[in-house]
Amino acid sequence: MPPIKKILSIDGGGIRGIIPGQILVEIEKAFGVQVAKDFDLVAGTSTGGILTCAYLLPDKPGSKKPKFNTKEVVGLYFERGDEIFDVPIFHKIRTLGGILDEKYPEDGIEEALHDYFGDAWLKDLMKPCIVTSYDIRRRKGHFFGQHKAQKSSKFNFKVKDVARATAAAPTYFECAKVASEYGDEFPLIDGGVFVNNPALVAYAEGRSIFKVGSKEATAKDMKILSLGTGYTRKKYHYSKAKNYGMAEWVQPVIDIMMSGASEVAHYQLDKIYGTIQNPDQYLRIDGDLKTTDIDPDMDCATKENMARLKAFGQQLFEENKEKIEGWLGI
Repeated sequence: MPPIKKILSIDGGGIRGIIPGQILVEIEKAFGVQVAKDFDLVAGTSTGGILTCAYLLPDKPGSKKPKFNTKEVVGLYFERGDEIFDVPIFHKIRTLGGILDEKYPEDGIEEALHDYFGDAWLKDLMKPCIVTSYDIRRRKGHFFGQHKAQKSSKFNFKVKDVARATAAAPTYFECAKVASEYGDEFPLIDGGVFVNNPALVAYAEGRSIFKVGSKEATAKDMKILSLGTGYTRKKYHYSKAKNYGMAEWVQPVIDIMMSGASEVAHYQLDKIYGTIQNPDQYLRIDGDLKTTDIDPDMDCATKENMARLKAFGQQLFEENKEKIEGWLGI
């Protein structure tokens, strides 16, 4: 029998990407598992999409050596997080604190992405991947894929543009306008608006690109490690929500859309893998932030909060170490 294909999926969640990033640091330290070497497909949304690009970026085109190790990838948040989520006083005044325009100017995130990814192309990433975004003009999901980019310039984009598009969270950052190598332009926003947990997308993509003989792969031919960015499931009480206006609903709607999409993807995959001989081929790791002193806001990039996020990632790894080892051994 051909070996089971390994899929890694990473949720969106802004600065909370430190959590899955640190889990992968611990996995590499404990088991020697490297993302670019040991996974066959990587999927990411928003901050998870940035992580996906960083893990699969070669040190030079055609190289089999990744430019960054897992520790260096997490370092992006600690080195540039405060710049990405910085609000100059003039911008704050001009936008009335993000009411009249996006909360953060795009300069910080675009400079960071350029510094990390340079002018690398999607087609040059080391493994097949899926990075999600949403096309606001064509009104449909846009899925960046290394394997598609290798087939046509219409699907090939600068990696920094892929990362910018997948992280263009409404109200936080300006919509991204990116162009393919072919020249087509796309106005894109954060994939988290419709698929914050891309594990189900990764499953569907895996079925289409992996073959078992002449047939498409099925659940038994693939195993999925799905990493979340923590959750709070904040409660919205009827007595207050019934009087919400447009301004009051903005943040709750974003929160509910993102967490709801993640929960649905997990539910569906749990049911799919529950029908095969070894349901443990699907492993979801996530944790409740309400049990910690972490600020769950996606843009809370203080040194103290980032340190807590890192510690929580380490904690989740330790709590799930046996499950991870079992998943790796399947």
